[in-house]
Amino acid sequence: MKGMKALMGVATVVALAGLAILPGCERPAPKQAAPAAQSAQPMAKKLRIGVSVPAADHGWTAGVGWWAKEAMELYPDVEWQYQTAENAAAQTQQVEAMVTKGIDALVILAHQSEAMTPVAERVKQRGIFIVNVDRGFTKPVADIFLEGDNKAFGRKSAQFVAQKMGGKGNLVILQGIAGTTVNADRVAAAMEVFAGFPDIKVLDSQPADWNREKGLNVMKALLTKHPKIDAVWAQDDDIMMGAIQAIKEAGRDKEMWILGGAGMKEAVKMVMDKDPMVPANITYPPSMVAMGVHLAVATLRDGKQAEKMKFTPRHLMIDVDLITPENAAEFYFPESVY
Repeated sequence: MKGMKALMGVATVVALAGLAILPGCERPAPKQAAPAAQSAQPMAKKLRIGVSVPAADHGWTAGVGWWAKEAMELYPDVEWQYQTAENAAAQTQQVEAMVTKGIDALVILAHQSEAMTPVAERVKQRGIFIVNVDRGFTKPVADIFLEGDNKAFGRKSAQFVAQKMGGKGNLVILQGIAGTTVNADRVAAAMEVFAGFPDIKVLDSQPADWNREKGLNVMKALLTKHPKIDAVWAQDDDIMMGAIQAIKEAGRDKEMWILGGAGMKEAVKMVMDKDPMVPANITYPPSMVAMGVHLAVATLRDGKQAEKMKFTPRHLMIDVDLITPENAAEFYFPESVY
């Protein structure tokens, strides 16, 4: 399967789920004499799993959908229900329809954590196994919560920015969606790093909503407001691509460089090609949803859910990696939509 090598970055999580249940890894039973009479074994019930993710409103969520489908194709023996939602209300209706039709497990990346928490509670009350990916519920409802390390994202990316700036200069920050935990964790961790470099002046910090067009418009305003900018921390590759457009249109692309994040293939290719505007990137892989799919299948498929959950942590966090020209090829998946 093309692109599935990206799951190697979370190999430790796979181990926790139990590698012995992966296709083709079953151990043959030891040979022994068959009993004189043996009753026929009942046919195993077909596993039914629902996968609910936000619609592709920006590049990262498009990548989530792509990776979810890649993972589902690994398990043709599972009966899948897959839906994408434009908003929390649509996701609520879709999940409730899945439950009505019948599912054993739900893999969900919530459109909005608060809105989807009561829905998840109702699903759980029906005895359905829940794997929650990326955006956590406001209560510990899920059987497994799998997320990227947003504090590490902010810290590691800020450390690179500070070192690349030589500990001094003018910096502007383009945030994600203000008020979200993901954005708050990234920004707070980054600001802790920048606080250790008194000669780095943060000129401005504005939300750009993880959106390319918003990144373009916010960066245009910042360029007008600030005549001297040395670097931009964009926090997200969709934002970064919009900001790059604004910088180039203003004719200031020789003046500054920019660090985005999440590993968009276009951004990784720029790092590979040693584009001076994009010296590095930071991972936050949408492929984590594929791991969520795998965990649901691995935990339920042979009827040993209770035994496996004894040694499976309920909260699994994926570290982030700094992408540089030296290692960028490892994170470049041209066949992916993101």
